[in-house]
Amino acid sequence: MQVRQRVRSVFLSGVLVLMAYSVQSPAQSTSNEVKPDAVKLETERDGQHDFDFQFGRWRAHNRRLLRPLTGSNEWVEFDATIVARPIWGGRANMDELEADTPSGHIEGMTVRTYNPKSHEWSIYWANQANGAFSLPPTVGKFKDGRGEFYDQEEFNGRSIFVRYLWTVISPDKTLWEQAFSVDAGKTWETNWIIDATRVKQ
Repeated sequence: MQVRQRVRSVFLSGVLVLMAYSVQSPAQSTSNEVKPDAVKLETERDGQHDFDFQFGRWRAHNRRLLRPLTGSNEWVEFDATIVARPIWGGRANMDELEADTPSGHIEGMTVRTYNPKSHEWSIYWANQANGAFSLPPTVGKFKDGRGEFYDQEEFNGRSIFVRYLWTVISPDKTLWEQAFSVDAGKTWETNWIIDATRVKQ
């Protein structure tokens, strides 16, 4: 009888140990799990230097659609100079564009600021004609050497989407395109193309 009680006692002790382990184990594994958000945060690429390629002086050939979103296919072409440099220790940058166009002299400035939390750039444009930055900014990022930036704004009384595309062809050659959409991005009409070549010092 004593032997039977001892066996039962040992058996019950073993069951209690296993139950305690099974209760603690999920909690331990949960605390050690890597959350999907954390993985995304760790693997998100830092794009702070995405525009470093542009620093310096460029000769830029421009093609602009005279009357966007009217069905017109009349383009004008002109050359410009662009000078780009970093600001805020590289956390932002700016460039200045100067050109003589068929409609007059243009002096423009682009300022780009980087958000390290969203990993996105905000792009602001101003020219000497209005003396103010355009709002809202055009926002986006680079992936595999191609940058895509978007905003929504008013154009000639219509609400449109605006898209900038940056393509880095080589360290000395880039392509920039602006396009408008009136159908929420289903179709796009390109209206400004800048083919830029670096000026060697």
